[in-house]
Amino acid sequence: MADGDGAAAPGKLAELSIGGDKGLLRKGKASSGRTLNTAQIPLVASHPEVYEPCDDSFALVDALLSDKAQLLTLQPRLCMEVGCGSGYVITSLAIMLRQLGSGTQYLATDINQHAAETTQATLEAHGVHADVIVTDIVSGLDKCLAGMVDVVVVNPPYVPTPEEEIGCKGIASSWAGGLNGRQVIDRILPAVREILSERGWLYMVALEDNDPLDICHLMSEVGYASRVVLKRCTEEESLFVLKFWRDPHAGTHASPKSSGSESWFSQLPFRSLWHKGS
Repeated sequence: MADGDGAAAPGKLAELSIGGDKGLLRKGKASSGRTLNTAQIPLVASHPEVYEPCDDSFALVDALLSDKAQLLTLQPRLCMEVGCGSGYVITSLAIMLRQLGSGTQYLATDINQHAAETTQATLEAHGVHADVIVTDIVSGLDKCLAGMVDVVVVNPPYVPTPEEEIGCKGIASSWAGGLNGRQVIDRILPAVREILSERGWLYMVALEDNDPLDICHLMSEVGYASRVVLKRCTEEESLFVLKFWRDPHAGTHASPKSSGSESWFSQLPFRSLWHKGS
């Protein structure tokens, strides 16, 4: 995967469709049955080069729903999705936590500019807001966000593929995980550890082929406890949603915390893809 940046004109949203035909994708099949606590599938924008909500997306949102009471108690200041795709997950999270009001901000990144545009359309269709950035994981944001993010959600490229598929443009970037499906995951984890706050939580989807036990072991070595929030077997794969948080008994170095009463966004040297009124 390569670093990316840039912004698209709002007019490009006209190229996106809302509730269009859903094709079979390589990370699972689309399904329905979501509730009013999540983004509504007919309102989720689509694009031929953007991964659509499928079994793994639904598993991640269901895991967040199962933790909704704890998330509300946490009262996160900043929630972030790495690899936002269609925007289904970050939109669902914003809807779940809507009662927290303006005290909670949302940020989403994706290396695929079409995905950033699609996410923005999905957010707007549901009446919620997130700042959407085109970048590789958190490239260019890691220092600004160090120790500031309270909730990170990731549905990573986890499908085992030939290494040369990593870095492909467009929709392939949403599933190509390289050897054992771990090459992108193993880049995401240290990047996320840098931006998580002291009380931060990471929710991540993993495939059985990714060796979730090994992922949890590696995270424990750097001071994170973990649990399986949800396990789901589909026709094609066995999915896990893993949750990580700092273990207070581990002797790890703390990440820097944000200081003062300024909003997190005022401290960052970038603008979202689109700002209304700008």
